[in-house]
Amino acid sequence: MRLSFGLGILIVLGFSVTAMAATADMKIAVVDLQKALQSVDSGKNAKSTLEKEFNEKKKALQAEEESIKKMSEDFKKQSLVLSDEAKQRKQNEIQERLVKYRELFGKSQFDIQNRERQLTEPIIGKLKTIVEDLGSKQGYTIILEKNENNVLFSQPKDDLTEEVIKSFNKKNG
Repeated sequence: MRLSFGLGILIVLGFSVTAMAATADMKIAVVDLQKALQSVDSGKNAKSTLEKEFNEKKKALQAEEESIKKMSEDFKKQSLVLSDEAKQRKQNEIQERLVKYRELFGKSQFDIQNRERQLTEPIIGKLKTIVEDLGSKQGYTIILEKNENNVLFSQPKDDLTEEVIKSFNKKNG
């Protein structure tokens, strides 16, 4: 019994030493891709383009919303003098406009999300390529995404974000 217990301890110690040696050889870094995306020149341009397009859609939606509000207020003012048939027509008209407005609102949100993806995916792809290049050149075993809530702590010296931003801007003018 003592022999198997002693053998078990030796095996556990052997695995521990092997794991510690493997960990000592690992070089790990982190990168905040979201920060990099927002900081590189291409990312800033994409954000500006997206904001401009969003503001145009927002203005159109606000104009439609104001039009529906005015229509509703006018209906309330006129409801005392309108016939039941006219009231029903106005209510139906307001309802139809509200339904169209909601559809337009949903479509606008969908369009903006698609446009954001369309503008940012190529940039993120280039950022990931730069991260891979830096990882290979500098001998990193693993580079983790800092913003994925999986990294609770890292030393500032292990954060490659600024280096990725500089390298991206240098390569992409």
